[in-house]
Amino acid sequence: MSRFQTGLGQDDFAEMVAEDVERALAHYDEAINQSTVVSVGKIAGSIASAVTLLSPKHQRAIDAIHADLPGLASKFVRALAAEAARRSEAGTTDMPTALQADEALPPPPRSDDLESMLIEDWAGRVAGSTYLEENLRIARSTLHRWQKRGDVIALRKGGRKHVFPLAQFVDGRPVPGIADVQSLIGNPRLAWLWLTRPAAQLDGRIPIDLLRQDRIDEVVEAARVFAPD
Repeated sequence: MSRFQTGLGQDDFAEMVAEDVERALAHYDEAINQSTVVSVGKIAGSIASAVTLLSPKHQRAIDAIHADLPGLASKFVRALAAEAARRSEAGTTDMPTALQADEALPPPPRSDDLESMLIEDWAGRVAGSTYLEENLRIARSTLHRWQKRGDVIALRKGGRKHVFPLAQFVDGRPVPGIADVQSLIGNPRLAWLWLTRPAAQLDGRIPIDLLRQDRIDEVVEAARVFAPD
């Protein structure tokens, strides 16, 4: 069963990976400092979670450099250690996980730009009604009703065909709040892009993950601020 079917959020997924890495590391080296074990687990979990948000195109690009990954990982760890040392010397070790006040997120692509991109390259995993019926047990009539009410985000692919981002479903149902966000933002492509990226209006948190936690009011208010005039 995939993460999309279990409804596991990004934070929960990262924590699950971190716990597995911590257990493996403790078994591999019993003398390692416990705080280091926790830090390594957090790094591994964060990276794994970030990779799941990449488009299939970028995931395939990573697969293509499989042999170079150990070397690139070593460079990343050394750069991370250097940055940690710099912050320690500057007395800024306790950095909050949310965006800093002076740290701005890059603006999302415009809706016109999204039209020229492959859906899978920015929307993540998507599926048609046949897949949803066979794997998530969502009847076509139910899907059509949700689509008509705006409860799900449907992305046009080709002429009249629509596909549905899988991350919006939990236990075979769309997460609550999507209809509100979609009605505010209007364009379904722009709405989905906003839902799945760190949002400045939410201090860098990802809106779809907050919806999975039933924090609908926060997300709707943020969408209201983000929505084009």
